[in-house]
Amino acid sequence: MTGTARLEPPEAVVQIARKLEEAGHETWCVGGAVRDALLGLPSLDWDLATAARPEQVRRLFRRTVPVGEKFGTIGVLDDKGVLHEVTTFRHDVKTDGRHAEVEFGASLDEDLARRDFTVNAIAWSPSQQRLHDPFGGQRDLGSRRLRAVGDAAQRMQEDRLRALRGLRFAGRFGLQIDDATWRATVSSASALHRLSKERVQQELVKTLEQVRVASQSLLLWKRSGALRELLPVLDARPDWQLRAADAVGWPDASAVEGIAKRRVQVRLAAVLCGLTARESTRLLTDIRLSNRDVSRVAHLATVAGRIRPVLGQGDLPDLPVVRGWASEARRVDFADALRVAMASLVAEGNVPEPVRVRWPGFYRRAVRCAWRDPIEISDLVVDGEDLMRSAGIPAGRELGEVLRGLLVWVVDDPSRNTRELLMERARTLLASFSG
Repeated sequence: MTGTARLEPPEAVVQIARKLEEAGHETWCVGGAVRDALLGLPSLDWDLATAARPEQVRRLFRRTVPVGEKFGTIGVLDDKGVLHEVTTFRHDVKTDGRHAEVEFGASLDEDLARRDFTVNAIAWSPSQQRLHDPFGGQRDLGSRRLRAVGDAAQRMQEDRLRALRGLRFAGRFGLQIDDATWRATVSSASALHRLSKERVQQELVKTLEQVRVASQSLLLWKRSGALRELLPVLDARPDWQLRAADAVGWPDASAVEGIAKRRVQVRLAAVLCGLTARESTRLLTDIRLSNRDVSRVAHLATVAGRIRPVLGQGDLPDLPVVRGWASEARRVDFADALRVAMASLVAEGNVPEPVRVRWPGFYRRAVRCAWRDPIEISDLVVDGEDLMRSAGIPAGRELGEVLRGLLVWVVDDPSRNTRELLMERARTLLASFSG
């Protein structure tokens, strides 16, 4: 862990803090950015906590957004249009485990005392160049310990999502959950069903997105009872299947533009690989993923489940089989389906090393084949209008069946993808369907 030399908020944040303090309002940088800076990690979002009330913040700054004014949070837009959250010092008046009623007029220490873990209850003053750490969060970072602020059981009761956040932080930062916090986490598991499905989904996605070795957090979900309460289908999966999320062979999300969401989908599909399409779809729908994401993740998991047994054998498949997989997966999804199948096999650990060393070359050949050879109906040199006009096939169910039959025939041998051969084959298929 580094010292305070890394605590350098962006200049826009420093200017916002300075303006608040010049107006007589005590202001500190707080939260995850301070924690990340102490760990030597980059952070984009520097949040501010201040003695100023929301209406005072709005009056001080020209451009503001009421991000969560009821809870004391105002978004302040800097000269470049970047939004920075400024929240009034507050303490909880009442909470039901999902929603809290807050009261302003608290001190900095009272504000920090309502936070979840000591590592998130550290404040930094840009003007004073001073760290304020009343609960020993910096010490806990140094000893790699995750500890709740104050009474752990009370913290979990105040906001049930804190249990899941703690499991994510433990995996993401390599922290050991201290005994009291772990007991409180396990005790709160039975109440996690009170969380909305959307919040559970968000926490699962964040885990797959942020935790490099995602299974470290997912296995804590399982051992704490959270998985049994929230996602019993995944709780029934063997531990190695949860580790499949770690083995997808994907670069860090930060390394490639726009890759984060796709990596989350592939990791989630790897965990689901082996379930039926109906089981995967039901689970993903239940946690309120978008229809598009449900369709893609369930599709990847299902296709990978069929690819998986063949890839684990000593003899890798020939091109007709590969083209069949690619046709089922769809060209744009085929590479990810292969990743999912391979990750599942690696996690189980039963693939002989001589087979695994051949996978990279096979993967490259398979993906090239999928993009080169005809594997989709749109790749055929004839279309529905050609068949209706030249082969006399009426529009409707039979036309669709003929097109699908032609595709299967061409996938087996791409040299058949000529107009003459396809027309002849179409008439033969129509006769067999009619019969």
